[in-house]
Amino acid sequence: MIIKCVWEHNGNDTLLYAVNLPGAYTRGENRDAAVEKMEREARSYLAWKGEAVPDELSVEIVQDAACGLDVCDADSDVLFTAEREPLSMEEYQEQKALALKSAADFYAQYQSVPDRLKSNAPMRRTFYGQVPRTAEEMYRHTRNVNEYYFGEIGVEADNEGTIIDCRRRGFEVLEQKPDFLDNRVFEGSYGECWTLRKVLRRFIWHDRIHARAMYRMAVKTFGREAIPDVYSFDAVRCFISAGNEPDSVPASSEGQAGS
Repeated sequence: MIIKCVWEHNGNDTLLYAVNLPGAYTRGENRDAAVEKMEREARSYLAWKGEAVPDELSVEIVQDAACGLDVCDADSDVLFTAEREPLSMEEYQEQKALALKSAADFYAQYQSVPDRLKSNAPMRRTFYGQVPRTAEEMYRHTRNVNEYYFGEIGVEADNEGTIIDCRRRGFEVLEQKPDFLDNRVFEGSYGECWTLRKVLRRFIWHDRIHARAMYRMAVKTFGREAIPDVYSFDAVRCFISAGNEPDSVPASSEGQAGS
């Protein structure tokens, strides 16, 4: 399997996105570091989707996107070249189902935390402000991008109810627009360009950032046995421990930022 990747970077700071695995990403102090992590991320992502993982994976950079953002804190505005293309109804339904699965899995991860107001994670600030520390803070932050993401493509949405409820309602409003599959490019907030394909990818990406942070925080706070691995973040660790991969893969260094 060839993982086609978009490289968004500011100097050496790197975000690497898998175009053909929407929402999968790695971060690193440079491109090589992010590329080295991508095989592990792809294996975890495919396990989360319930798909077979190929024996061999390789990375191909298909787009170089230099930017002036703080990508070290997961600040991103890249629009993939592939995200400008119209969608078929089949593509849309597949990506919508994945975005709703991600919402449901995020909610399940959140509900699994024994004490949603407790955290051993250190206090940390980025240009976004205080980084969410507890499961409750991470959940509310992740749910509350719903109105923002849909709004960037002209869809009136809200953040009411669960993350599943508000995301599903947003898609229902979107589908009332007769031309939504045209995948029009919108100029959204702060001059950032958005399309429906980008919104679908960003939902999964943003869920994945904060689900990983929540899982790590909960494991550290309550112990690994207390927390189900809903997103299969540890699937690759188990794969390597079983002797299926001879070369050690560095642990991911992703943090908790991102919006």
